[in-house]
Amino acid sequence: MAADSTTALADGVPADGPAPAGPSVRGPRSRTTAAYLRYVAGKLGGAIVSLFAVLVTSFFLFRLIPGDPVKYLTGGRQVSAEQLAAYRKEFGLDLPLWEQFTQYCGKALTGDFGTSYQFNGPVMDKIREALPNTVLLTGAAFVLYSLLGLVLGTRSAWRNGSLTDRFNTGLALVLFSVPSFWLGLMLIIILSVGMGPIPGLFPTGGMESGDSQGFGHVIDVLHHMVLPVITLVAVQYGETLLVTRSALLDEMGSDYLTTARAKGLSNDLVRRRHAVPNAMLPTVTLMFVNLGRVVAGTILVETVFSWPGLGSLFYQGLSVPDLPLVQALFFVFASAVIVMNTLADLIYPLLDPRVGR
Repeated sequence: MAADSTTALADGVPADGPAPAGPSVRGPRSRTTAAYLRYVAGKLGGAIVSLFAVLVTSFFLFRLIPGDPVKYLTGGRQVSAEQLAAYRKEFGLDLPLWEQFTQYCGKALTGDFGTSYQFNGPVMDKIREALPNTVLLTGAAFVLYSLLGLVLGTRSAWRNGSLTDRFNTGLALVLFSVPSFWLGLMLIIILSVGMGPIPGLFPTGGMESGDSQGFGHVIDVLHHMVLPVITLVAVQYGETLLVTRSALLDEMGSDYLTTARAKGLSNDLVRRRHAVPNAMLPTVTLMFVNLGRVVAGTILVETVFSWPGLGSLFYQGLSVPDLPLVQALFFVFASAVIVMNTLADLIYPLLDPRVGR
């Protein structure tokens, strides 16, 4: 028996038989990493499929718009059938629809969305020109309404049922329901054109007056930004407030918050250190989606205030219709939201380890 035991130990096997099979030291970590990689691959695959679906939709959707772009190209002049045919051939509109589609997809994959009918230049040049203006306007609004929604939403949830909570929630619901173009027009009437108590306080539209330089130019642009930013903040902050409030209310009855209070932690510390971080998952999703909208801009607000961004450019393209321009802008708008949504999905496991396992 002793000899058998010695032989078994020498072979690395216990005398009473082999140890039960179980995970190795690196097993759980390896499984977690593999699960996360599968999660990432699934999300990236879904994003690629969504982008292709947007590419297809952007081609066919705008061909349903009434209007003939060739008539715009003629400038309203009476032209012969031969000239119309020449215009159609120049822009590839004489080709069968399936051939137009394959050419469009092939060029789009290289970043070439064609030539704008109305601007007679590469579409991507016009988009690059207008993009900074949209990012400036909606980026400033995004920061303001996200902070406002988070702060007020947290306070409303923590004081659930109070007068402050009812006022914040009611105002958020009202403003979130207001059409942005209507609110913008009301602000112009009250604060710009002289029909309100404070006439002429802000410009009616545009991005600059054109007669300032240096620091004065910065002040001029900021002055023109005030009304459109107020409009965007007013109609958007309520969404963040309501989502934050709802998520935090779901957390407030949790046992770990009761335990934290029982340990003597102050109410403010329990809220900041424990409740708010655990309630951030839905709010993070919303913020990433809204960040995608920063690139998309706000078509109605930019149009009302004549702000020279992507939204105004899209509106101009629809009026023709300028097919290459609106197709490219639609793809850019949708792609921005898809990319931001995918990034939010990839960050989820970092906020909540239960996601992606």
